[in-house]
Amino acid sequence: MTILYILLALAAISLLGLVAIYNRLVRNKNLVQEGWSGIDVQLKRRADLIPNLIETVKGYMGHERGVLEKLTELRAKSLQATQVGEKGRVEGALGAALGNLFAVAENYPDLKASQNFIELQKSLADLEDQIQMARRYYNGAVRNLNILIGSFPSNLVAGAFNFTPAEYFELEDTGERAVPKVAFT
Repeated sequence: MTILYILLALAAISLLGLVAIYNRLVRNKNLVQEGWSGIDVQLKRRADLIPNLIETVKGYMGHERGVLEKLTELRAKSLQATQVGEKGRVEGALGAALGNLFAVAENYPDLKASQNFIELQKSLADLEDQIQMARRYYNGAVRNLNILIGSFPSNLVAGAFNFTPAEYFELEDTGERAVPKVAFT
């Protein structure tokens, strides 16, 4: 009879351990989803700001149409991207295009002095900081989930319930990792 109680206690402890591991996996998966939502919100805000920026510079930079068209094209691709890796690639290219736009804007003193352009630059700089923070949070949540999925004994539970490692939000090209230069002059 004592052996039966011991076996029942071991089974109950094992079951509670499995439930605890499963709940940790679910919690970490939800943190990853929350992190991605934060990135997505900031990227959407940036995408919404880009048409205003384009309209502001259009009058000053009439013969720089290629820069504006590239920015518009990348914005559309950004809004259509659904996978984390794809979004990272497109956002990296979009950041580079924004940097290119601000570099070209240096040649237009009237544009640089425009209050609307200055405000848009400030808003964009703030958004870039918020995107960076959201990206760090997301990647930290991904790291924690991936460690949990790969560690024993949680890897057994993760495999049984089809938890898969999440993808980091990274930029492909190291040149694209730089925040677009925004000059306030």
